[in-house]
Amino acid sequence: MTVIAGRYRLLDVLAEGATGTVWRALDETDRHEVALEEFRAPAGLPADEVPLLYARREREARAAARISHPSVVRVLGVATEDGRPWVVTELVRGLTLAETLDADGPLPPREAARVGAEVLAGLRAARAAGVPHRGVGPGQVILANDGRVVVTGFWGAPDDGAGPEADLRSLGVLLEAAAGGRSGPLGAVIDALTGEEPALTADRAEDELRRVAAGGTRPMAGPVGASAPDRTGRSGLGGPGEDDGGARAGAPPAPSRRTAAPRRGPVLVAGIVGALLLAGALTYQAVRDDGPDTGPGPGGATSTAPAGPGGPATAPR
Repeated sequence: MTVIAGRYRLLDVLAEGATGTVWRALDETDRHEVALEEFRAPAGLPADEVPLLYARREREARAAARISHPSVVRVLGVATEDGRPWVVTELVRGLTLAETLDADGPLPPREAARVGAEVLAGLRAARAAGVPHRGVGPGQVILANDGRVVVTGFWGAPDDGAGPEADLRSLGVLLEAAAGGRSGPLGAVIDALTGEEPALTADRAEDELRRVAAGGTRPMAGPVGASAPDRTGRSGLGGPGEDDGGARAGAPPAPSRRTAAPRRGPVLVAGIVGALLLAGALTYQAVRDDGPDTGPGPGGATSTAPAGPGGPATAPR
């Protein structure tokens, strides 16, 4: 089969869109499976603009590789073949939040709160690394089979200059979708996040979400407009050089519904991007076996491929 950059052997297609294809691939340097995204310039783009787009794609992928957080998909490197960048990421098995909601309806409040808290922790880590998400949605959140909540889609959309408040508002919309509305223990948090100006700091929002996830039922204490200062010393999600808040594990996660009742056949989600560059959101997934190096089939736990020697860098050099 085809080998990319002398290192990544293509195994099968996980997803395909207008501007790219996501492959399951074997990294032949360490025999780990990875997800490999082949990027293609959009049809009709002037030929002299294609190299510029490829260069931008590579810069964005390398920027995303700076994020280190369990709730953010890991970008392992960028390979180049025939002048085109191929982005290498970890491989994640699970369902997206969008798929979960379509199959089973809204999550219980504790699970919705757990998902929201982990998403927020990942967004804060990303912003601290200088890589804002630009709008997380249910199709960009993977509920992994190992219990992780993994955010994807940290590149592929134009930078509109939106600040941390935009991330908090998008989190509020995500929570409303996950919980199926604004009633119940999450209602006040959702209301506070989805206003024109979020009435909660990121710290307080995360604290409230972890409280609900741990089984707390009391209403949110105090007026939402009187939030305590962010632990980073600033309101919002933080920025480069600030504490990203990702080390605060909080309460143990509530039991996942996926352990209580089987859903559809497990799906392999290549946790690369929730957005396939400029073409918009695209979830990467395919039915997979449990073990590595196997073909389509049932079962599977998260398969996380570590970066090869030298970490997330162009492969091979």
